[in-house]
Amino acid sequence: MQWVMNFCRWVVQVVLRPQETKGFVLLKKRWVVERTFGWLMGCRRLVRDYELLPQTSKTFIYLAMLRIMVRRLA
Repeated sequence: MQWVMNFCRWVVQVVLRPQETKGFVLLKKRWVVERTFGWLMGCRRLVRDYELLPQTSKTFIYLAMLRIMVRRLA
């Protein structure tokens, strides 16, 4: 976490589940990440790990998010 803060200049905040709770608990900001992963799973090529290089996977993620944004603008 310190490396990310030093190298990328991002503030990383870990959201933990309260220990005294049982069952479903809504965690702050976690739904944003889960929703984005759900959108990405709508693209067939990203559902399985077909790519050999991480750079190729990164490119397909960019393309999938670009497709999602363009559809929302249209």
